[in-house]
Amino acid sequence: MSELPDRFNLATWLVEPHLAARPKKIAVRSALRDLTYAELADEAARAQAAFSELVPDLHERRVLLVLPDVPEFVTSWLATLRAGAVFAMVNPRLSSDEYGYYLEYSRAPIAVVHQDAWEAFVPAARGARLLRAIVVAGPGARERTAEARRELPTVTVVAYDDAVTAAKPASAPFDTHRDDLCGWLFTSGTSGRPKAALHGHGDFAWNVDHYAKQVVGIRESDVTMAVSKLFFGYATGTNLMFPFAVGATTALFSEPSKPEAVVARAREFQPTLLAAVPTTLAGIIELDERGETGVLGVSGVKEAFRSLRLVISAGEALPPKLLDDFTRRFGIEILDGIGSAEMFHIYISNRPGDVKAGSLGRIVPGYSARVVGADGLEVEPEEVGTLHVSGPSAGAGYFQDAAKSRATFHGDTVVSGDLFRRDADGRFWYEGRADDMLKVAGIWVAPREVEECLLTHKAVRECCVVGFEDERGLVTPLAYVALQEGIAAAPALTQELVEHVKRKLAHYKAPRRIEYLAALPRNDRGKIARAELRRLADARGERGGRGGAGSGAA
Repeated sequence: MSELPDRFNLATWLVEPHLAARPKKIAVRSALRDLTYAELADEAARAQAAFSELVPDLHERRVLLVLPDVPEFVTSWLATLRAGAVFAMVNPRLSSDEYGYYLEYSRAPIAVVHQDAWEAFVPAARGARLLRAIVVAGPGARERTAEARRELPTVTVVAYDDAVTAAKPASAPFDTHRDDLCGWLFTSGTSGRPKAALHGHGDFAWNVDHYAKQVVGIRESDVTMAVSKLFFGYATGTNLMFPFAVGATTALFSEPSKPEAVVARAREFQPTLLAAVPTTLAGIIELDERGETGVLGVSGVKEAFRSLRLVISAGEALPPKLLDDFTRRFGIEILDGIGSAEMFHIYISNRPGDVKAGSLGRIVPGYSARVVGADGLEVEPEEVGTLHVSGPSAGAGYFQDAAKSRATFHGDTVVSGDLFRRDADGRFWYEGRADDMLKVAGIWVAPREVEECLLTHKAVRECCVVGFEDERGLVTPLAYVALQEGIAAAPALTQELVEHVKRKLAHYKAPRRIEYLAALPRNDRGKIARAELRRLADARGERGGRGGAGSGAA
């Protein structure tokens, strides 16, 4: 990638080249409507004008996007960039309290809200000190605007369709610099409220050119689809920026990404690239194994993926057995990788034709990484340390958290909380979060190692290992396990799982207790809510719980 010019706007970089080359090509597909590149550019320019009329001084201010994966998300996101504003994207299925936090934290003067989120959003909007306008999208938007005049008398509320259709397209985007802030990417909030990593226009372009083009090999003929939703940076990249950067097509669906929905939408849209998370991939395998899922049969699952050439996986660990099972069953490679809100997207990844089970692969071109010990020096191959990753897509820091920013961001280097080792071939292996490590009998235990071992047992669907303080006040591994369909929890199974770990790993790494749950809790990014399970374990310890239905000690 050549040096970006000083005057640079991400939205125009992604869309404008296609207006001459492929104006009638479908840029966005959805169940509601499709948009060509020409239609996408026109609507984004109209939305820019409409937003700027509602808030004339919008540049450098936040626009809160509360939208599912519908075309209005894409046009509003592009309009925000064109207006010189900063996007802040949140889950459209949150509570009023959570929306209140994001409104106060972001200080957004304008929010674009889907009508499905309206009931939860309005109580938060009443208390928002700086909110001046709301644009309501969706089929019931006009009705919502009538209600809002009574409920939110100090806020201007308009329907997206009315405001954008009536607006004259803005003639040009705001004159932005490549280093101007343009996007907030929220962390997962594993230790408190989510905080925003701050990114400029050029950060996103760098990763698109180096990961999407050079590693994934995205091309104009691709149709992308994502399991994660667009408000999550993983999908904003894979299912919005990446396809637009090469004139490809993105396919959107707004319903929750249950395996049945993913398969049904894949049959409809025939994606060539799927951005997924391991939990959903495991669910897709289960659908195929069962051979019947309502209208879907064995052939139906495989038929859904007949055009698929590649799967990208991130967000949580991809167990080697799952990688093996999926690849063998569908004949499609999965590229496991790791990224972060701090670096925007994936910076270590496997490559097509060079996938190593259990490894996250090699550093993405344009990035560098070191595995660092407690003394601050790079460790030898196969030794475990903290990952320091460097690259031009590193954020500028966290909003309203100078201390955490200084500890994490060092120029274009991000000091992660991830423990890694690098082998002699240059592949990186994830060993867990530094704050997840358990010290058992004076020896460090990586929960991920125990989890991967448990997942090789045929009874285990998903699991998470956390620390548990036993009656002696000593920390021991506690495994939360969700079982495969049709398998019941029982003391004999608990003992079998413990012995399974002991046969494969050092004796002290085996879980001292196993608790069975119907499903593991997840945060709004789809990751296992490890902090919630830690609290559950702590509460059990405080109550003195030592057994009972659905649990067992070894």
